[in-house]
Amino acid sequence: MLSGGHLVGDGSWVLQVFVTDLQFEKSIRVKGDLHIGGVMLALVEDIGITMDWSDHALWWPARNMWLTRTRSTLDQCGLSADALLHFTPMHKTLRVQLPDLRYLDCKVDFSIKTFNTVIHLCKELGIRHPEELSLSKPLESTHLKHNLKENLAKKKLHTGSGPTDQNGTIRNGVHPYPPPDTNTFIATASSPHGSNGSLDKSPFMCAPVSHKPTTTSSPISSPQNNTWKRQNGNTTFDSTINNSDTILDLSNLSGDLSLASSPVTPSQEARNKLVRPKSLVEKARMNMAWLDSSLSIMEQGVREYDTLCLRFKFYSFYDLNPKYDAVRINQLYEQAKWQLLNEEIDCTEEEMLMFAALQVQVNLQAGVPQPALDNSNISTTQSPADDDIDAALTDLQVALEGSHINSSGNDITQVPELFDNLRFLKPKRFTLKAFKRYWFTCRELHLVLYKTREEAVAQVKPAHYIDLRGCEVTPDVSLAQSKYGIKLEVPSADGMSELWIRCDTEEQYAKWLAACRLAAKGRSLADSSYETEVKNIIAFLQMQHPADVPAINPASLDIQPEDYVAPRFSKKLRGKLVQRILEAHTNVKDLPLVEAKLNFIRAWQSLPEYGISLFIVKFMGHKKEELLGVAHNRIMKMDINSGDHLKTWRYNTMKAWNVNWEVKHMMVQFEEDNIIFSCLSADCKVIHEFIGGYIFLSMRSKDANQTLNEEQFHKLTGGWM
Repeated sequence: MLSGGHLVGDGSWVLQVFVTDLQFEKSIRVKGDLHIGGVMLALVEDIGITMDWSDHALWWPARNMWLTRTRSTLDQCGLSADALLHFTPMHKTLRVQLPDLRYLDCKVDFSIKTFNTVIHLCKELGIRHPEELSLSKPLESTHLKHNLKENLAKKKLHTGSGPTDQNGTIRNGVHPYPPPDTNTFIATASSPHGSNGSLDKSPFMCAPVSHKPTTTSSPISSPQNNTWKRQNGNTTFDSTINNSDTILDLSNLSGDLSLASSPVTPSQEARNKLVRPKSLVEKARMNMAWLDSSLSIMEQGVREYDTLCLRFKFYSFYDLNPKYDAVRINQLYEQAKWQLLNEEIDCTEEEMLMFAALQVQVNLQAGVPQPALDNSNISTTQSPADDDIDAALTDLQVALEGSHINSSGNDITQVPELFDNLRFLKPKRFTLKAFKRYWFTCRELHLVLYKTREEAVAQVKPAHYIDLRGCEVTPDVSLAQSKYGIKLEVPSADGMSELWIRCDTEEQYAKWLAACRLAAKGRSLADSSYETEVKNIIAFLQMQHPADVPAINPASLDIQPEDYVAPRFSKKLRGKLVQRILEAHTNVKDLPLVEAKLNFIRAWQSLPEYGISLFIVKFMGHKKEELLGVAHNRIMKMDINSGDHLKTWRYNTMKAWNVNWEVKHMMVQFEEDNIIFSCLSADCKVIHEFIGGYIFLSMRSKDANQTLNEEQFHKLTGGWM
């Protein structure tokens, strides 16, 4: 008997395909050796409607996966007669919230990896170096109250569904079964390159660390070399259709503002959806929202017209250049601003007023014509991820040529040395000790303390000897109290030992803080960046000194406190707030627009908590929860209540990191020891991606002609070898 041109009993079977554009279901008879492209061609012929189907692909709801490998057969994909597929456009409308809290309606490809989606999105927005950004799920205040597993359990408990078949699709309509949560990192059965591609292999997958590029091309992206190709009427069903550009609808931007400038006050909708963390634990839970870069957004439960947030994820900003990065600088400035206003990162009262003053200057300059940029005077910022690499190059240069900065004229054999009379405290439990004066010397990454200057000259045994390499350096400054402190957390056998240094003047503080910061990165006083670091610290302090009289009449400006300072400061200062902001503004009143934004970014980067992404973890063999901080060059074990650093491991001592995807445990191998932990506040894939992402960014080359190495990014972040 013949059925649809096939002989019944010849191994053929009926495949059900739901055509989402036309809202109906089609049945086509197929065989297991038919490839996916052939299925789509047969389906289009059977539909018999003339239209452009080139952007359509097959989606398998039951497996939560796209069938984009058009040459694979149905047998290879595991399809059988009980399967239901969706024939649906790959490009769908997504609502994207930018760092400045504005919303854009974007036509994006739901079938490509999230990393590639971000690349296309940033290309359309005019943001260079898209590898620094990612997409995240919008958070609600309830997400901060519980860890990831509790949130997922509550969501499943409260999620209802209508009558569905085994494929999770309501047969009498088009509504799919409620998609999986964005952050469950669903395994895709067909993708060995996805985040869970190692599930059917050995329990632990190892990603070895390479601190040097293994290929001739570095991971850096260049706008000159990137190719962006839009598909026009291509009726062949080939996987290359996944590379179409993102299409943006810029008409919904408020007013006539471009992406290089933003409104002072966001929409009420965006303001109402802001979540404000109240503790370190809640700050850690905010990182549960990041999407898996190795999976498509469709595979992570995102559906058409859903909202995702575009944010700078990795705090390693390469070549911030005002000539090319007007949009990037503005969006980075806005993300920094809202982190401060939302109390996601702490600062002192003087620092908050300085940030508010810079914000006032940005708003004043936004409506004023700006001078043309002088190419010879373009101010750029160096990525902190370059520190370890540059330190190694500097050490090599000094070893070969001798230091070019010294303290005694032109004698290149003289090793630079810093010395002064400072106060010192090594706190101990249950004892109250005051600061005691010592004669300090800093030479070749070491801090040596003598009781008197005479003992230093006589070279007697020092009272304290401190190796600064790998230590944590935290400013402890209060200009109102004339307190200039430096907190050092030095690696030791028992973890991190806490030491305190107290300086007497701003100049003294700037010199010693710069020396400690450079030594922590492996750089000595001979490094060319030492004087620059000192000047930057002094400039940072000078901006915090208020003027006696503001340069602008407070009555001439309409300043809403919630738009300029965090809530805890607006409550404290109340009636004096506008006056204090304008007094601080006097120090920055001459800055042009872009320079004001860059100063804001630099000041943000100088804060002690800057660039540390927090996670709640449980270390193997320990019952209590602890904090894990991930930064651009290290990971830190931290006290969950105080945030004190208990131990630090640097990436340059990392040998490999491994993930057991079955039990969600992560093992990181260092030269000194190994650590194993489970992540409670997010999926372990998020931490895995942060570590791999920072290593990827540290390998970027200064050669402007390099292209973005996507394969290397996925290899380092995706959990496959």
